[in-house]
Amino acid sequence: MILRKGFKKDLKAVYKLIEELAKYEKAESKLINTYDQMINDGFNEYPLFKILIAEQKDYIIGILIYYFRYSTWKGKILYIEDFIVKKEFRKKGVGGKLLNYSKEIAKEENCKGISLQVLDWNINAKKFYKKNNFTVDNEWINCHLDI
Repeated sequence: MILRKGFKKDLKAVYKLIEELAKYEKAESKLINTYDQMINDGFNEYPLFKILIAEQKDYIIGILIYYFRYSTWKGKILYIEDFIVKKEFRKKGVGGKLLNYSKEIAKEENCKGISLQVLDWNINAKKFYKKNNFTVDNEWINCHLDI
């Protein structure tokens, strides 16, 4: 398995994984972002996100999409937007290696931490994050406004 940073040429496979995630989460109708929009947003002079790739024999088996956010209390934070490992490669160490890669990047970028969201019903993901020393916060509630 190879871990590497993602490139524009990877985005078709990445977008397919995002579609699979939306289907898994029973939220296909909520996926309004497009492949073209992701090209515009991620591969311009000021990219809004970056991608880490787990690859085996030129086949993408996992991705981690991240960007940097700012906490007024802590400072720079690496935020994991999506973290997907193809079903047949789960529980084989792929997720842990991608997460460790993101930790290395967070340290290189002088981040004070890594944050993400996990669905309350995704027990396997919650176990994975707890096993990797994440604190699962049941106190904060997400709020969102579509415009």
